[in-house]
Amino acid sequence: MPPQEPGHRAPARPDASMSLLTAVMNHTLDEGYAQAAARRKAEGRSDLPRTTRARLWLAAGLVLAALVVPRGAAQAREAAPAVARERQELLDRVEAGTEGLDDLQAEVDALREDVAARRREALGPADADRGDLVALLAGATAVEGPGVQLTVDDAQDAGDSGFSGTGRVRDRDLQRVVNGLWRAGAEAVSVNGRRLTALSAIRAAGDAVLVDNRPLAPPYTVLAVGPGDELAAAFEATAEGRYLDALRDDYGIRTALSVRDDLSLPAAPALTTRTARPVPAPEEAATPQARAAEEENTP
Repeated sequence: MPPQEPGHRAPARPDASMSLLTAVMNHTLDEGYAQAAARRKAEGRSDLPRTTRARLWLAAGLVLAALVVPRGAAQAREAAPAVARERQELLDRVEAGTEGLDDLQAEVDALREDVAARRREALGPADADRGDLVALLAGATAVEGPGVQLTVDDAQDAGDSGFSGTGRVRDRDLQRVVNGLWRAGAEAVSVNGRRLTALSAIRAAGDAVLVDNRPLAPPYTVLAVGPGDELAAAFEATAEGRYLDALRDDYGIRTALSVRDDLSLPAAPALTTRTARPVPAPEEAATPQARAAEEENTP
């Protein structure tokens, strides 16, 4: 480039009017960023942008999950047979215990019948009839006769919602049904083959209904011995009968009431009392000689 003469200014650059664009092109990185990048490089830290690092961490997490999840699934598959085996063993124990209890109950019933037969033989015909009546009313002996059969079942769509679901039959519902039958004139009542007495209890444990501490499953079949047609009409007229109608209409609980000509109810499993005691028999009347001797000795 030839030297410029004194008094002459250097010619303007063609891109002088684009100084901002020229600065951007010549200095693409701000000095502060350049210095920070140099420090990170000197310290051995990554110079990747934050979004890139986040993506790398996400990819690493996905790879780790891809390795862990199949392993967890494999372990679950390996543990499933053991859990199923333990569950089956528990069910077998429950079934065996229930069968053993049923065998013991059958033995108790046989012994009870033997005791009743011996009592009738020892008391004689008149006292034996009175004793049989007392035992029948107390639930100590099996009974048969006409009556009604009432079936109460959960609503069709109740599912496994527990007692919080309004379509499930609860213990208090069965209590009211049984009390209504007693009120209507039933002489003996049973629920799913369990004879009820004055000491019977209908309670709930979780989602199960218990009668005398024995779990029952729906549908619940209630048998009541009494004058069939009269008993059915009297029950429907009670507050408990109307309550059962409301359960059917409002919550879809299924009910069926029918008159039966011949029902058979078993004896109650146990009649152990904790407080009540029998009244002792009155003493025999004194003989005339004993009364005369007592009068002579009386001052």
